[in-house]
This record gives sequence, structure tokens and C-alpha cells, in this order.
Amino acid sequence: MNRHKQTVLRTLEAAVLLFFCTAFLVRCASMMTPVGGPKDTIPPVVVAVTPADYTTDFTDRKIFIEFDEYVQLKDQQKEFFTSPQMKRKPSLAVRGKGIQITIRDTLKENTTYALNFGSAVRDNNEGNPLNSLRYVFSTGPEIDSLVVSGYTADSYKADSVGKSFVWFFRADSVEWTPDYDSTVFNYKPDVIARAENNGIFIAQNLKPVPYRVYAVQDKNDNQLYDPGEDQIGFLEGTYNPAELPDFALWYDSIRQYVTAEPQLYLRMFTDKAFRRQILQKSERPLQHKALLYFGAPWPRIDSLLFDSIPADRVIVEPLTAGRDTLALWFDMPPEQLPDTIRGSITYYKHDSINRLQPATDQLKLTWRYIESKQEEKEREKQEKERERALAAGEEWQEPEKPNPFVYKMPASGEINPEQHLTLELDYPLVKLDSAAVLLTVEREGGAAEEVDVHLVRDTFSLRRYQVRAPWTLGGKYKLTIPEGALVNVAGEKNDSIVGTYTVYDPEKFARVTLQVAARDDSVRYIVQLLDANGALKQEKLGVTAGTYTFNYVPAGEIRFRVIEDRNANGKWDTGNLVERRQPERAEMYVDENGNDTFVAKVNWDIEMPMDMDALFAPVTMQSLIELLDQREQQRLRREAEKQAKERKPGANGQPAAGGTQGGFGMGGAFNTSTMGRL
Repeated sequence: MNRHKQTVLRTLEAAVLLFFCTAFLVRCASMMTPVGGPKDTIPPVVVAVTPADYTTDFTDRKIFIEFDEYVQLKDQQKEFFTSPQMKRKPSLAVRGKGIQITIRDTLKENTTYALNFGSAVRDNNEGNPLNSLRYVFSTGPEIDSLVVSGYTADSYKADSVGKSFVWFFRADSVEWTPDYDSTVFNYKPDVIARAENNGIFIAQNLKPVPYRVYAVQDKNDNQLYDPGEDQIGFLEGTYNPAELPDFALWYDSIRQYVTAEPQLYLRMFTDKAFRRQILQKSERPLQHKALLYFGAPWPRIDSLLFDSIPADRVIVEPLTAGRDTLALWFDMPPEQLPDTIRGSITYYKHDSINRLQPATDQLKLTWRYIESKQEEKEREKQEKERERALAAGEEWQEPEKPNPFVYKMPASGEINPEQHLTLELDYPLVKLDSAAVLLTVEREGGAAEEVDVHLVRDTFSLRRYQVRAPWTLGGKYKLTIPEGALVNVAGEKNDSIVGTYTVYDPEKFARVTLQVAARDDSVRYIVQLLDANGALKQEKLGVTAGTYTFNYVPAGEIRFRVIEDRNANGKWDTGNLVERRQPERAEMYVDENGNDTFVAKVNWDIEMPMDMDALFAPVTMQSLIELLDQREQQRLRREAEKQAKERKPGANGQPAAGGTQGGFGMGGAFNTSTMGRL
């Protein structure tokens, strides 16, 4: 084994030690600072450890770490962990200027243990965290000493996943089957590391043997993987630390932790947890509406029968993307609907050994009208008015009740001609007289002309329609939906609906044209245009080589996420751990200058080349380092711009001094205390 790799742990310790020794000297030099001086920003410094760090043949039950000042523990449940995991976590207690660790578990023989404190240890006065504190010992005669670095990223957002745990399983200690991966469910990891906020992890105390590697987000801090809740990532094949390329590491004095060039790259995703199919609950919140809640998505229903309602008068509407909640709408006059609707549903349900078998459940859907407080107040008000009128010998006429027909559609505004106008309803329609809908446009000079208009129901919702027309710039549109043209399942009819609109002026927006290059015409891509906050604004599906234009782009910062849509289904598909299926790859577009954020201005035409072969080239250690360096430079540039805007002018009218420089890789200008290559 490479002698250089055997000493990497010592180099890591030296990197951190140099920073903390420097901090200690600074602290000693400033101990006599008068009250009211600079704020203390230096974390506690370790002055003694008993037993000594890196003790071998360890048999003690208590460990004491002494600091140069009084300390406190914060978020230890989240921050403190052991590698490998102990059945019973050690207990931590503050004792004077130190921390006492009590080991409560039976330790394995010939095993290297690491107690990782994260940022749990802080000084008592200012709460300055001592990051990356570790205590290492071995129950055998040697300390495992190899180190691996890596990066954990969200496979869809293409951004860092901080604070995820990275699990290393010795390949020779886990059963391996080619078509099913149960490692994280059946075994405990031999070594555990944790990524920092920037997604970089440095796994220490590894052996020169092949490992299987997984990353788990562990949202509830139970040190288990919960499918459907935690993000997970996995590497195909095995990795031996002794055979991986060298990497650089340094102390990031801005973030105050050791970071490194990544050797491994884990793309994390949320796996779909297995859910048993069962009808969990049924309810009837409205007279004409019932809800069925299933335990798993896409229930297979053979029959749905009701005693008092014909089958063709029951409208089924999925309310969720996974179809695990269904709405039943009853197309019946209110007076014909009983308070209790009885029926049955035959569907496929999981049995005790999780096989789908046909089963029939009885349904009892009860509804009764409950008066709201506002309705109660209005009723009492009318009763008093009626009594006063009768007492005065006057005729009283009950006021007309408001129309219960509810819809959502802007009464005026500007229309994006590519997105049309949207009409949303509370109940599905049973009548739509599209011939009665009228759309006119008034051009300059006052002449009005009729325009073809169509109400087209949305593919994914029974209660959403697009008002489609050949919208053009340069006129005022008037939409009229006459009274009674729309009738819903409750028998409610619309009052006359009138709206007035104009069309977006292209000169008030930017237009972005992408020149897409790709050698493989069989691969389809999804190109998403995002705003500065990462919100999806527009997207193009089925993209191949060619020209694509995003019109009506608002002024501001924009970014592009590109998805390699391998199965051409028009959406990003997550991965599957058990089936060892990686998620579809998504990347943020970066131009030749390393920019991933672009400025759109009013009446601008922006042309951008987008080479899919370059964007989705195989990821190597060098390409990953370059990508992260670009992202870091972008982050620091945006931070500097933000600080420049917030900075107040100095006495001479010039901006006050300050700012942040830096980069991710060795070629950047990162503010570092120590750099080294392992």
C-alpha cells in the first residue's frame, strides 16, 4: 500500500491543528483586551485529551476533552455521531472547561472508532462553534488510516446536499445479489462520514479494502434510511481507498471547516417507498362530493356501485399526481341525493404477504348541512328584520341569495398568448355551451370583430379549462360567457361572466433563443427556464438538436436546468435503490465563461448555444472539481455584489473596504489556512 496514503490522517489533523493553534495564539495575544473591545469570534481550543487521541488497545469507558474556556453543547442529537454506529450512543456532559464522554455500548474488537462532534461544541459566551472536532481510538493495535473525499448532490436540483451521512460497507461483509439491493436495510455501515454544508465529505479511518458506498440524508436523525422520506444516493460497483487518485484538501477559513477535492460523486434522490394498498378512509365533505383515500398510488378499481346513484352519474377525479386520493362527484339534483349514500367498491388490496388481491369494501358516505357562523349571523339578521317589518305591518321580502356557482378567472389583465386564459371551477361541469361563449376584439378606430374561441379542458384536471384563441397584440379583447352557459354537477348555473384583456407586448419582455447541439437524435431533453429563486417559469419538452425559443421572459436573472429524458416521457424520473436504478440526470447549464446565471432585460434578444454532449459528458473527478469551482466563483460573485449594494459610502464618498474572494479548487483564491495534497 502507498506509504503516502498511510499518513493522510496525520495530514488532516495537521491541517486542522494549524488553524486551532493559530486561533489559540490569537486568543492568548488578546486576553488583555479591555471590555468593549472586538467581539470574540474564535472557537474553543482543545488543550488536553484523556486518554490521548489515537489511543490503541482502547479499554476505557470515559473520555475527557479539556478546552481553554468554558463550553456548551448545542444540537448534539443532530451533530454528534459515531463511526461505526454504536447501539447506544455515548453520553456527553459538560464538566467545567471540558466535556466528558461516557461509552455505554460494548465495543467491537480490533475496530477503529471515531467520535464526531460536528459543531456541537461551542464557547459558552458567544456560541462560536468548534467545527470538525473528532476523537479517534482503536480497540486493536492499529488505527485504520485511509481517507476518501466526495460530493453529495441533489440529482434534480443539481445542487449540494449538505449534512448528509455517507455510509461505507465492506464489500466482503455484505451479501450481494445482481438484481436486488438490500444492503442499507440489512447491514450497519463499517465507516460513517458526514458531508458539510457545501456537500463535500471527507471519510476517514478506512481500510485498504473495497467498499460499497451510499449517502443518506436522515431527516429525522434516527441513523436509519426511511424510503420516501430521506434522500439517498448510491455508487455502482466498489471503491478501494488505496486505489483512488490523490486529492487536495485545505481548511476553509470562511466556512471554518476542512474541505477537499471530491473523488466520489453521489447523486441523491427521494426513492418511492413501498406503500400497502388499502382504502384508508372515505368521507363526504360536500353534498355532491366524496373523497376516497388510498394507502398507495394508482389504485386498481374493478367496480364502484351505489344503491341510489346510477353508475353513469358518478364522476371520478384524481386529486393527486399519484392518484392516491380520488374525488367522487355525484351528477344528481340536490333533492335526489340522500343524506347517507351506501355502496361498495371492489379494488385490489395488499394481503398479509403484500400480494395484490381483489377485495370489496362497503361504503357509507354521510353528509349533513352545517351552517357557517357567517350564515348564522345573516339568518339571525334577516329574522330580526322580518319581525320588525311584521310588527310595523309592512311587507317583508326575503333578499335574493348570492349565486353559489364559484369560479376563478381574472376579470381583466394581460394575457400570455402562449399560455392563454385559465378558468377554474369548484365543481365539474355537466354542461358547457361553448357556442354561446363570445370573444370580440376592438382594434384601433373602434371597430370590433368576433374572434374564434374554444374552452378546452385541462388534461390533468376536470375542473380547469383553457380559454384558447388566436390572441394578437394591438387590441382590447372582451370575453362574455352568458348566464347559464355553464352548469355543474350540483345543478348550479353561472351568472353572466365578462372579462376584458389585452395581450402581452413582446417589447416588454426578453426573448431567449437556444441553439441546441446533440449528436444522438434518439435522446430527448427537457429544458427548463428558472427564475433567480429557482422557480420553474417555462419548459420545452422533447428537445433534440435544433432551435428553441422562450418568449415573454420577464426581466431579471434566469437559469436553465436541462434533464436527460431517457425514456422520453416528458418528466424527470427519480431513481430506485432496491432496483439499483439511478435517477435521470439533470444539469444546470453553464456557458463557456463558467456562468450559470444570466440577465434578461426588456426588449432583449438573447441567443445561447447549448451543447448537450458537453453538458452531459461523463463525470470525472477533474470535471467535477471544475464544476464546483465554477459554482463557488458564481456564489462568491453574487455575494460580493450583494455586499456592494448593502455597503454604505465611507467618509470620502467611496465604498467602505471589505468583500469576499475565493474559489473552490486549487486554482481559486479561496481564503485558506492550510492546503495539502493527499
